[in-house]
Amino acid sequence: MAECLLRRRGALSPSLASLSRIAVRPHLRRHSTNATAATAQPNDEIRSPHAYPATPSPEKPSPSRWSALRSAKPFSEFLTDTFNRQHDYLRISVTERCNLRCLYCMPEEGIELSPQPRLLTSPEIVYLSSLFVSQGVTKIRLTGGEPTVRKDIVPLMQSIGNLRPNGLRELCLTTNGISLHRKLDPMVEAGLTGINLSLDTLNPFQYQIMTRRKGFDAVLKSINRVLEMNKMGAGIKLKINCVVMRGLNDREIVPFVEMGRDNPIEIRFIEYMPFDGNKWNEGKMFSYQEMLAVIREKYPNLEKMADHKNDTSKTYQVPGFQGRVGFITSMTHNFCGTCNRLRITSDGNLKVCLFGNSEVSLRDVVRKANDGEPIDEAALEELQLLNTVQTAARASDSGNLVNPRERELLDIIGMAVKRKKAKHAGIGELENMKNRPMILIGG
Repeated sequence: MAECLLRRRGALSPSLASLSRIAVRPHLRRHSTNATAATAQPNDEIRSPHAYPATPSPEKPSPSRWSALRSAKPFSEFLTDTFNRQHDYLRISVTERCNLRCLYCMPEEGIELSPQPRLLTSPEIVYLSSLFVSQGVTKIRLTGGEPTVRKDIVPLMQSIGNLRPNGLRELCLTTNGISLHRKLDPMVEAGLTGINLSLDTLNPFQYQIMTRRKGFDAVLKSINRVLEMNKMGAGIKLKINCVVMRGLNDREIVPFVEMGRDNPIEIRFIEYMPFDGNKWNEGKMFSYQEMLAVIREKYPNLEKMADHKNDTSKTYQVPGFQGRVGFITSMTHNFCGTCNRLRITSDGNLKVCLFGNSEVSLRDVVRKANDGEPIDEAALEELQLLNTVQTAARASDSGNLVNPRERELLDIIGMAVKRKKAKHAGIGELENMKNRPMILIGG
């Protein structure tokens, strides 16, 4: 069945020569960060969004390249901050609910869930996704809470996946993996291209301590299912995120690295970060340099790999291993200078920095047209929201006036982005700042 599914997507071909990527092609980006635009290639694994295929002569561009050069547009001013960082990556939290209670994410006493009417509806999420894609966002990641507990997560992904012709290239998911294996096939069919799976220990008993729940076997089942589908050509980028906490799971660093010996997995070790209710202290934090030292004690030939401009992690590889190792060093070495990420919380607030405590509501502006009420499918259709987004995008491209609703939203987004600071606070400040619990921000 899975093979038939992948054949319908075009991920399997008669030859085994192209098992590297899903048949969801990169599309010509409507906005370019420089004076170029991308030309789609079906099997581009790692390619700059602004790179071109080889041309016969640098002095005489091919017709397709010349056309791209002439039609290239500047990146949206609304998504460009005062430090010229261009935000083409949007993370959307689709639920506050989760089926785990991880120590670093969920306060021990739990959280007070927002009333349902305060949360974004699926039509509102699709509308906002469409608006951001119209301005140059090429990657959307759905987070939570735990996104797989949302009942309509697959139809929602299908709707967002339909934005590919408008410029969306990547549709990703951050998940704890508990329920993923049950929904993975239709998610891949909907256009899923990448998974960040949170797993902080390889010990089933330690797993219950760190998550306050059972479910270790289900997570391994999800990982194995992704690997199986990738062997058939699904091309899902799989990353396993591990938050390292001193005295809890720091002894498991090497076993995690060894998961990549025979599997094309990137293990990403994350420095423990402070959020409301997670009882962070510096003594619990295991730094990136300490993690490197632990790995090099066993694998002294660990090699640094080239990082891409907007990578959040510093990437390494043990020679001979299929997988890679990454380090997310938010606490000891920030990567703010190349940040290209924005976040929308479950209750519709735009958050320009994970560690920033300023937020602006997009939900309230979206609902103005519906007398402040949540927008369902019928209201989406009646108000023609998706049509007006495209109209606004075309008007903006041609220099014409954008209609008031989209203009107000874009102005609010633009002002928030312009207020984004050069970098977030560091140790000694972050732990004393007021911020949401991680589960209410979106992983």
